[in-house]
Amino acid sequence: ETRVNRIVTPNSIHDVQQIIRQSRKEGLAISIAGGRHAMGGQQFGINTTLIDTSAMNRVLNFDTRKGLITVQAGIRWPELLQYLADAQRGKWPQWGIRQKQTGADRLSIGGAISADAHGRGLRFKPMISDVESFTLVNGEGKVLTCSRKQNAELFRLAIGGYGLFGVITDVKLRLVRRSKLERVVKLIDLQELVPTIESRIAEGYLYGDFQFDIDPQSDYFLTRGVFSSYRPVNDSTPMPAHQKELLMSDWSNLFYLAHTDKKRAFDAYSSYYLSTNGQLYWSDSHQLAEYLDNYHVALDARLPEKGRGTEMISELYVPRQFLMSFMEDVRKDLREGHADVIYGTTRFIEKDDESFLPWARERYVCIIFNLHTAHTPAAIEKTANDFRRLIARAVQYGGSYYLTYHHWATREQVEKCYPQFVEFLKQKKKFDPDERFQSDWYRFYKEMFAGEF
Repeated sequence: ETRVNRIVTPNSIHDVQQIIRQSRKEGLAISIAGGRHAMGGQQFGINTTLIDTSAMNRVLNFDTRKGLITVQAGIRWPELLQYLADAQRGKWPQWGIRQKQTGADRLSIGGAISADAHGRGLRFKPMISDVESFTLVNGEGKVLTCSRKQNAELFRLAIGGYGLFGVITDVKLRLVRRSKLERVVKLIDLQELVPTIESRIAEGYLYGDFQFDIDPQSDYFLTRGVFSSYRPVNDSTPMPAHQKELLMSDWSNLFYLAHTDKKRAFDAYSSYYLSTNGQLYWSDSHQLAEYLDNYHVALDARLPEKGRGTEMISELYVPRQFLMSFMEDVRKDLREGHADVIYGTTRFIEKDDESFLPWARERYVCIIFNLHTAHTPAAIEKTANDFRRLIARAVQYGGSYYLTYHHWATREQVEKCYPQFVEFLKQKKKFDPDERFQSDWYRFYKEMFAGEF
């Protein structure tokens, strides 16, 4: 829980400027939130003025010739997709988004580019590649257009800059042609995954991911899973009115089984996905995945007291050729540490060669672990140690981790995985000398690296 000084909800750039000027007069720092789903504290700060961008949710311009759409930064993915559907109804071809974060939908576009997020694309770079330009209001209240040609330094810093360089008020996104996709599902061993991915890419598949077995008692723990991939089909292919999908009640039961009977959970999950092989989807809307709000409240009512808590997430990155070795080591570590894996998936990313502080420093496999954590100091510290050990394994294989899901990495691990991090903090001071934009996440790392300034 973070107690801010106040929450303000602007509707326009002018409103944002007024808020910044007032905060300067009062000597208050500013934090920025959109969907409020960020997990590392980068959207909140104790005693800050919290700018809630959720009311800045309008589409400002849609260039149907070039496939560019300008939106206010507080718009969320479902709102954007609904606008595109309404604006293009009865027309063909149509434009759609290339990628969005997975696992939840009520996330703002401004937040997505501030985190330089990614989706389940097989051959995409992070979100920076989908951004043409954006408007930023800096700590002095000045309005700046940032692109690869204008204010290029700020373009590279603010995308993946976690809200530390100013308020992103609107974003011009690059769209792609909307297409119809067929889902292809199979159960495969981990050692087949990377060769299969490269083959799928060569064949023109666009999206895919791999959900691995979470049962530590299984011979296939972490090394076998459900691989779903999506290939384009002819535009004339008719789309069905109805098809199989999991209801919220189904997801609730899967979450329960993941806590109580991991074998049944994986069997149920894989059985369902295999039954959807051949189903058709739109390239944009298939990326939507509604988050089950407060799912652990209902879950805790069904679990014994010792099973109550929440899931903590970490995302690790390793070069593709080392995936199998990494996972073999990790499954030994997780078994020895009795870590409670509730969910795990792998995705793929191309190298980010544009942002200043890239998490995708190479062509990585992205491995996500959700570990169940009870709400006790001992349990939280255990999960912190589990995550530090996961990061150490990623580093061992020339990989990295996602910086803002938690701040349990050691300073040595931060420096190893983000060698330009100190310079990033110095650039923050250069472009925001009054440190108008702050968060608890920033304050934590400013203290960690205090000796460097």
